[in-house]
Amino acid sequence: MNKNYYAVLMAGGVGSRFWPISTADYPKQFHDMLGAGSTLIQKTFERLNTFVPTENILILTNERYNDLVLEQLPQVTQEQVVLEPAMRNTAPCILYAALKIKKKNPNAVMIVAPSDHWIEDKDAFAKDVEACFKKCETEQVLCTLGITPTFANTGFGYIEFDKATGHGLKKVEQFREKPDYETAKSFLAQGNFLWNAGIFIWSVETIVQAFKTYQREQYALFEKGIPAYNTPEEKAFIESHYPQAENISIDYAILEKSPAIFVLAASFDWNDLGTWGSLYGKLDKDPDGNALVGARLLAQDATGNMVRTKKGKIVVVDGINDYIIVDKEDVLLIYPKRKEQDIKQIVAGVKEKFGT
Repeated sequence: MNKNYYAVLMAGGVGSRFWPISTADYPKQFHDMLGAGSTLIQKTFERLNTFVPTENILILTNERYNDLVLEQLPQVTQEQVVLEPAMRNTAPCILYAALKIKKKNPNAVMIVAPSDHWIEDKDAFAKDVEACFKKCETEQVLCTLGITPTFANTGFGYIEFDKATGHGLKKVEQFREKPDYETAKSFLAQGNFLWNAGIFIWSVETIVQAFKTYQREQYALFEKGIPAYNTPEEKAFIESHYPQAENISIDYAILEKSPAIFVLAASFDWNDLGTWGSLYGKLDKDPDGNALVGARLLAQDATGNMVRTKKGKIVVVDGINDYIIVDKEDVLLIYPKRKEQDIKQIVAGVKEKFGT
C-alpha cells in the first residue's frame, strides 16, 4: 500500500432522521442499519483500508463517541481517533486533521469520507479515489466524487461541471444548494450536474494552502497548535482552542471559493442512508414490497412498509401501507414514509414532552 495515502473518516454526526434507532448517545454510524453483520463505520473503514494503510486512517468524531469507535474498530489506536471537544461543522475538523497529517507526512494525499454511506463495490470505489489521488499528487487541485443523479432529488446539493471537459475528472463550475423540484429537474435536463456526496480528495499541502488563502483566521487559530500536534500536549491545546473555531462547512469555507476544483463521476453504487426511506430503497423486499430488518412479518393488506425490530421478533401488520415501523426497547415509531423528513422535528417534540 502507498504510505502517502491517508483517510479521514467523518463519524461525528447524530443522524436524527433515523430516530429512534439513531440517538445522540448511539448514532447511526455505529449501528448495523441493513442487518448486514457490520456497522456502517466498520463497513466504511474496511472499504478505505483496501488502499489506505490501517495506521493512516483517522477517525474524526465527537468526544462522547471515543469509546464506541475503539470498541467497533479495535484495529485503530487512540492516537488515530481525533476528538472534537465542540461541534463546529466540517471545516475546522478537516483543517485540524490535515495539519496533523501534514506534520507527520508532508507528501500525504488524503480522502475525507463520511462514515455512514453505503457503497458495495469496494474495487470501483478504490479505483475512483486513486484516480483523484494521482491528480492531487501532481497538481495543486481539490477533488471530489459526484454521484450521477437518478431522479430530481431535492435533498442533495449538486455539483455543476464544465461540459467542455473531456472524460474522467471534470472542472467544477460551481456548487449548488439543495434545489426545489423544478430546479432539480432542470439540472438533470442540462446533463452536467452531479449529486454532492461529501467525499473529498486533496494533498495536505493544497488543502492547508487553501485555508491560508480563504480562511486566514481559522488557519491562524489552528497553526498555533502545530508544535503540539501528535504529542501529549495536543489534547490541552485542542480543548482550549477548538471551541473558538468558526462554525462553518468545508463547502462554504473552501470549495465555493477555490477555482481549482475537479469532480469525478463515481463508477460505484452509492446510497447516503440519510433517511428511513433511503434505507427502504436499499433493502430486499417481500412480495408485498415490505422491507425488513430483524423482523419476521405476517402482513395482511399491508404493502410498501419499512419494518425494523430486534432480530427474530414477530410483527403482525394489517391495513397499513407505506409506513415506517420501528420497534426499539422503550420507543415504538409508526410513521408515514412520505413524512420521513419530519422525523427530525418529531424528535424535538418527544424530548420536550418526555425528556431525553
